[in-house]
Amino acid sequence: MKLSKSVIVSLVLLIVVAALYRVMPNRPLGFAPQYAMAIFGGAIFINNKKWAFTLPILSLFISDAVYQLLYAKGLSATPGFYEGQWQNYLLIGALTFIGFLIKNVKFSSVVLASIASPTAYFLVSNFIVWAGGGGLQRPLTWPGLVMCYTDALPFYPNSVYATLVFSAVLFGGYYMAQKMTLKTVKEHA
Repeated sequence: MKLSKSVIVSLVLLIVVAALYRVMPNRPLGFAPQYAMAIFGGAIFINNKKWAFTLPILSLFISDAVYQLLYAKGLSATPGFYEGQWQNYLLIGALTFIGFLIKNVKFSSVVLASIASPTAYFLVSNFIVWAGGGGLQRPLTWPGLVMCYTDALPFYPNSVYATLVFSAVLFGGYYMAQKMTLKTVKEHA
């Protein structure tokens, strides 16, 4: 994808809107666009991997900064920055690799990636929480790991739904923009 001025402006707007959406009060738990942004970035920015990783990570950072500002002002119970946060950024960035696996952008590959990303995140992030003794201090036993995954189950369905919805918006919007650009080029030829 060529990064024209309008494409860069669109990407910056996408990052900011997604970041602000993530800090919206009363949104369903786990329903956020960052996993879909990672998949989209990996699939679309094959020749510009820096943008592929920048999309979800910068959006996540901006939303965390807003959360921290609201927390510092006493307007939110959720802190934006916390110990071990780097693991979250690493995991979100790693989801971009699932987007790199999409060699041919089509409905089935986007749906599969949209289910694989939140599933991988769920499994790895909750294992890290359990192994680090975080969360609800579950014991470092097999039953403790199962309890840790069970604790996180309320977030999982919404993360899958959100990734499916936001992937449809991102990939669908990209497809429509390509069609409109192609139509315009043909009309001016």
